[in-house]
Amino acid sequence: MGMSEPVNIAIIGGGLMGREVAAAIQRWSALLDHPARPRLVAVCDINPRALEWFRQIETAELLTTDAEDVFASDMVDVVYVAVRHDLHEDLYTRAIRSGKDLFAEKPFGIDLPAAERVIREAESAGTFVRVSSEMPYFPGAQAVLDYAAAGAPGQLIAIRSGFLHSSDLDVEKPINWKRQAQYCGHAGVMNDLGLHAWHVPLRLGWRPERLTAQLVDLVSSRPGPDGESVPADTWENASIHGDFLSQDRHVPLEVRVDRVAPGHKNTWYLEVLGMEGGVRFTSANPQRVEIFDWISVPGLGTEQTWQAVETGSQSTWPSVTGGIFEFGFSDAILQMWASFLAERIDALGDHFGCATPQEAVVAHRIADAAQRSYREGVRVSLAD
Repeated sequence: MGMSEPVNIAIIGGGLMGREVAAAIQRWSALLDHPARPRLVAVCDINPRALEWFRQIETAELLTTDAEDVFASDMVDVVYVAVRHDLHEDLYTRAIRSGKDLFAEKPFGIDLPAAERVIREAESAGTFVRVSSEMPYFPGAQAVLDYAAAGAPGQLIAIRSGFLHSSDLDVEKPINWKRQAQYCGHAGVMNDLGLHAWHVPLRLGWRPERLTAQLVDLVSSRPGPDGESVPADTWENASIHGDFLSQDRHVPLEVRVDRVAPGHKNTWYLEVLGMEGGVRFTSANPQRVEIFDWISVPGLGTEQTWQAVETGSQSTWPSVTGGIFEFGFSDAILQMWASFLAERIDALGDHFGCATPQEAVVAHRIADAAQRSYREGVRVSLAD
């Protein structure tokens, strides 16, 4: 085993994802011979009660309600920030100006101007910045990536990508910040989930040149803290239909992000169809990737078939887990952080990289175009 470069991590935002990341760092020894060795040293949350969970982590020396304590700390190398969208720009900018590298949460600013301002700060400072998007690290998702990148589908016919939640199916669910444009942004679900669905298509060069969109506002109000009705003014569901140029042909691209998707909990999917083959994966069936092909069947001749392959536990970064075992969400978080910390020290190699700030900006541009398309009932072109 080679020497690993130590790196000290701080978390700002001690909620669900903050705890998930802390747990991943504690499981780091599950990775085989990774070039970095992270250590959680600081956690910040404005709610002191949120910090209590992190007291069990012995290396977390600094627990604070003031983010400035994190930015001022010489022991912190990297800051992970998981807070409301309206707080992104301020905290991301302060992290960058303090000399820390940044692992940001999507959508990377409440809107396009905010995202662009943060990018300018990062470029000026020379800071390493990436954006969280863990679902492509499932082994089945990696198989889709490899199949598509190798050109196995041949001439492309259609691409479908999406991320589906049912978290807002209950109309009596109390209001939260993701349902209020002042905190989440006017793009709504496209801010909340959009980059998850766009990360792989954009990485493979499938950026839409033009699009139409159907946006849905299903629940216009929800109970507030006192039980009184509060306006819920963000889009719950969005379906975007675009196309991109491939081999001198326009290929249809359908991207769907829903927070009201009956029958789903946290379903990410990607399907690539071509004239010579196809491939698809959904996290609803996380151990399986399906490959389209033609087979010879006695008595039937050559027939179309979707063949299922069980993927096992191994993703882009090898781990101690036996290959025959199964993969889950916490494993995807670990793999994503493995890629982030490796790329930070120029050791990514041929592993799949995390979402970039530039990809997040494109996702913002797409969300803006989708809102214009829906409002005006037109097909919108996306200029470079």
